[in-house]
Amino acid sequence: MYAIAVNGSPRKGGNTEFALQEVLTQLDQAGWKTEMVKVGGTAIRGCIACNKCFETQDNSCIQKKDKFNEIYLKMVEADAIIIGSPTYFAAVASDLKSLTDRAGYVAYANGHTFAGKIGSAVVAVRRGGAIHVYDSINHMFQMSQMIIPGSTYWNFCFGLEKGEAKDDAEGVANMHHLGKAIDWLGRAIKPKLSEYPKASDDFES
Repeated sequence: MYAIAVNGSPRKGGNTEFALQEVLTQLDQAGWKTEMVKVGGTAIRGCIACNKCFETQDNSCIQKKDKFNEIYLKMVEADAIIIGSPTYFAAVASDLKSLTDRAGYVAYANGHTFAGKIGSAVVAVRRGGAIHVYDSINHMFQMSQMIIPGSTYWNFCFGLEKGEAKDDAEGVANMHHLGKAIDWLGRAIKPKLSEYPKASDDFES
C-alpha cells in the first residue's frame, strides 16, 4: 500500500514536516510505500472555475504551469493521503488551500476519484487556530467520500521554532497512533475497496 504526505509548509525541516514524518515512520515500519511531497512555497495557483476538468475528464487540471498535476496524480495513486499544514492567521497555508480546492474538484469531475481512500489532516500550530485548519482539510476529505480515521486527540503538534514540536510529547504520541490507525484501516478496507459505494451526482437518496 502507498501513502502520500502533502506538506503545506514552505519551511524546510519545520514542525509540519516533522509531524508528517512521524506518521509516515509508522507506515514505513508496517511495510507501506511512503512519500512526502512539498506544496508550501511552490506557488500553486488557485482554481479558476473554468470547469474544463468536467469536459476533459482525464484526471488532470487544465492549468499546467505549476506542480499541481504532478502531485495530484500521486494522490490518485495513493491508498492514504495525509495532508499537513502550518497555522497561518488561523487558516490553512495558501499553496495548500489551492491544492485541496483543485484536487477535490478534479477528483469530483472524474467520477469521485478519491472515494474510499483514507484521508488524515495534520496541523502544526504555535497556540490557536488549529481547529479551523484541521476542519478545512477534513472538509475536502469528507466531500470527496474519503474515510477519516480517528486517533487519540486532534492531530496537532505544538511549536513555533523549528524542532519545537519534538517536545510536544502528546502530539508526537498522537502522530504515532495515527500512523498505526491508518495502517489498520488500510489493511481492513483494501480487499473491499472495489465495493465502496460511490454517491451518484443526481442528489437522489
